[in-house]
Amino acid sequence: MKLNLKRPLVFYDLETTGLDVAKDRIVSIAITKIMPDTSVEKKYTLINPQMPIPKESSDVHGITDKMVEFSPTFKQVSKSMY
Repeated sequence: MKLNLKRPLVFYDLETTGLDVAKDRIVSIAITKIMPDTSVEKKYTLINPQMPIPKESSDVHGITDKMVEFSPTFKQVSKSMY
């Protein structure tokens, strides 16, 4: 199937500390951007959520507190992600 894009199409994949949008935070962001010329740009970064990652969440996505300890915060990367 061929896409006939006039503008870029962007897909976001987030991993978080949980499911509560009011209190939980992002721990990783993966972005795939498909351009009208069919080129593809990809970005991925771990995010320090500035709160402990519950074991139940780590069991799902495999991201631990130690892995994000020195990662940037969401505020530090949000404007550069797209």
